[in-house]
Amino acid sequence: MATPSEVTTPATPATPSAVTTAPPGTPEPTDAELPRVVPRRHPGRWVAAAAALLVLAMVLNSIVRNDAFQWAVVGEYFTTGAVLDGLLLTLWLTAAVMVLGFLLGTLLAVLRLSANPVLRTLSWGFVWIFRSTPLLVQLLFWFNIGALYPALGLGIPFGPEFVTVKTVNLFGPTLTAVVGLTLHESAYAAEVVRGGILSVDAGQTEAAQALGLSRRRTLRRIVIPQAMRSIVPTAGNMLIGTLKGTSIVSVLAVHDLLYSVQLVYNQTYQVIPLLMVATLWYIAVTTVLSVGQFYVERHYARGSSRALPPTPLRRLRLRTAAVRARLTAATAADARPATGGDQ
Repeated sequence: MATPSEVTTPATPATPSAVTTAPPGTPEPTDAELPRVVPRRHPGRWVAAAAALLVLAMVLNSIVRNDAFQWAVVGEYFTTGAVLDGLLLTLWLTAAVMVLGFLLGTLLAVLRLSANPVLRTLSWGFVWIFRSTPLLVQLLFWFNIGALYPALGLGIPFGPEFVTVKTVNLFGPTLTAVVGLTLHESAYAAEVVRGGILSVDAGQTEAAQALGLSRRRTLRRIVIPQAMRSIVPTAGNMLIGTLKGTSIVSVLAVHDLLYSVQLVYNQTYQVIPLLMVATLWYIAVTTVLSVGQFYVERHYARGSSRALPPTPLRRLRLRTAAVRARLTAATAADARPATGGDQ
């Protein structure tokens, strides 16, 4: 039997500090002796990027150097009075339709979420009808409303009418476009707003009710601001879609951008250059609206994320700084061995 003095104690595992600590007098390793961290390379990404840039360059070359586009004619008509008047009408029509459409759509969404079965059913029926009918059919229907109702009256049902208006004098091309587009957009806006409201956690409404807030104030001050995070992206897409969709009112002889361009090329027979004028204006306005949508989304994202997403200019600065830092590090790493060899 082993005595206590003969019992061997197990070796104590070395602590991280004991392992990493060098013996006294050992020189510190230089930067050249340290292992170099090399990032993982992705050659497939660079090949795909090069192929995409090659295709883009070919497309741009085919557009710029194609004489059939007649870029001189495009520049000549790009800022003419007729084109600018059509552009202003297109912008006005888009703004009016979006404002009226979302006002009516918000009302329909609230009615759709109401506990009243009559209001809920009527709201659902409105959305069902106007989403089921093509927009062109709706515009043509409203344009020919006089064939069904030669006069519209306001009075007592099955009784006398107090005010009567002839539809021929009431529904002109512009008003028909506003009414048709507004009713069509309000059906989609109702679903967008309803989806945004349902995306808000039910605990927010319960907390507001516990504080004694009314249903209207809860909806206006608590639910809607939080629902905007879900509403804004879809609403931005609807705004851009409405801007381009206004071109369909040209069938009603409304002098929007496309119809104004059509009037010009019907006289000059320069179809392609005039269509390019309209295309470039649609692209320019859509780009401005997309930038505005980004900043509106960024504004309503303040309460949902710790840090706001960087702006495009900020993102460009960060990428430029990262590339500059990599180049500086690579230059310094290449210069260190040469310096050591000279010494």
